[in-house]
Amino acid sequence: MIPQTNRRHFVAASAGVIATQSIPTAQTLPSTQCQAQEATTASQAGNLRIASFRFDITPPKGHPLCGGWIKPVIDVDDPLEAIGYVLLGAGKPIVICALDWTGLLNSAHLRWRQRLAEAADTTPDRVAVQCVHQHNAPFACLDAQAIVRSQGDLANIVDPDFFDRCLVSGYEAVTESIKRSSPVTHIAHGESPVRHVAGNRRIIGLDGKVLSQRGSSSTNPAHHKYPEGLIDPMLKTVTFYNAEQPLVASHYYACHPMSYYGDGRVSADFCGIARRQRQTRDPDCTHLYFNGCGGNIGAGKYNNGSKEARTALTERILEAIIGSEASMNKQPIESITWKTQNILPPLNPAFDESALMTEITNKSNRTVARNRPAYAVAFMRRVQQKIPLTLSSLHINDVSMLHLPAECFIEYQLRAQATASDRFVACAAYGDGGPWYIPTQNAYPQGGYAVSVAWCAPEMDAMLSSGIQSLLNHA
Repeated sequence: MIPQTNRRHFVAASAGVIATQSIPTAQTLPSTQCQAQEATTASQAGNLRIASFRFDITPPKGHPLCGGWIKPVIDVDDPLEAIGYVLLGAGKPIVICALDWTGLLNSAHLRWRQRLAEAADTTPDRVAVQCVHQHNAPFACLDAQAIVRSQGDLANIVDPDFFDRCLVSGYEAVTESIKRSSPVTHIAHGESPVRHVAGNRRIIGLDGKVLSQRGSSSTNPAHHKYPEGLIDPMLKTVTFYNAEQPLVASHYYACHPMSYYGDGRVSADFCGIARRQRQTRDPDCTHLYFNGCGGNIGAGKYNNGSKEARTALTERILEAIIGSEASMNKQPIESITWKTQNILPPLNPAFDESALMTEITNKSNRTVARNRPAYAVAFMRRVQQKIPLTLSSLHINDVSMLHLPAECFIEYQLRAQATASDRFVACAAYGDGGPWYIPTQNAYPQGGYAVSVAWCAPEMDAMLSSGIQSLLNHA
């Protein structure tokens, strides 16, 4: 369960905002459960500074991967990193960070935000931490870990000592980066289509139900034959400059970022490798990669799970990154707005805590059938304690960068862009992963894997959509 002290810390941090207002949702909620917070500063460009940081978060040999139900670490093909930046001079510092982990959930996500906030001398509500969602990587839920550990016979979900070491590294990296911050004067944005990577994972049959899931890879010729379906084909880039010098570039694309996994070999996979290759070619600019609303998006149409396919996917992402940078339009920074939105999701009535605990305690079940329910129970207990999810956004001039939770379906990203069609909207999902999947309401009766592990009720659609709209209103 999430410690009560964390909840008090969160509420106290959320209270320290400039303006607070409630927003309408599909179901009326008490104002204590659904609040909007906004902190806006219009700054002269000369007052702004940016500090970039990066640190290693590669798990050691033997550490669980993807929640402990695939092969643990036997070796490292390429390291995992946490990369981010601190924006200074727009009120209290703003911290944005991307992790090469499968996920950070519930109190684990809050602890990362708290620790990075302490390092930057700011508050957790001004920190966004998003995961890229590679699978040969840690899937960190300290609350599920406590449930699993209490069984006495299950392997760890995450090693708490390793988790704490990463927080120490993060604190040190952020504090050191601020000492060498640089002026930031301009922002630029661009986009480019990604060729032959993403496809919708959910193939719907004539009966309106999910007929097949294409997944991240597939050797099924039919999966390769079906069209891409609903995706966002564009990779977007937002870059901070000091005059003519690019300082920090953030790249956004919505797709499950796995070519293959489950072999125990740690890897940032094709999206992380592409980011690293771009970094090597451009060492004076810090490059970050954010996974958009890719809950129902994967590479299975174009990926057969081979090593050759990983190389091809990497090249396609890198080509789009370079293409998006080539299309960028640079402009002086004139205004900055940071907004947050707290929502307390409705729980999916299909799940019952006592029934889930029965599955967890059943020693004849496979590991996945015991570990996975622990994630559901952890989220249910978190909601019962009224610890909300925090959505956040950074708006600079006509650019909006949204930070959303968990595995949102692509529809949320497309809705956000349509809602603010006069703005350049870049979405980073996979923030607080507590809810697991967040399908759209009409996806629930269609069934399929994502719905089977969606801990929120269908009403989450209206609540999340309202939250996104509040972040974009008056940006």
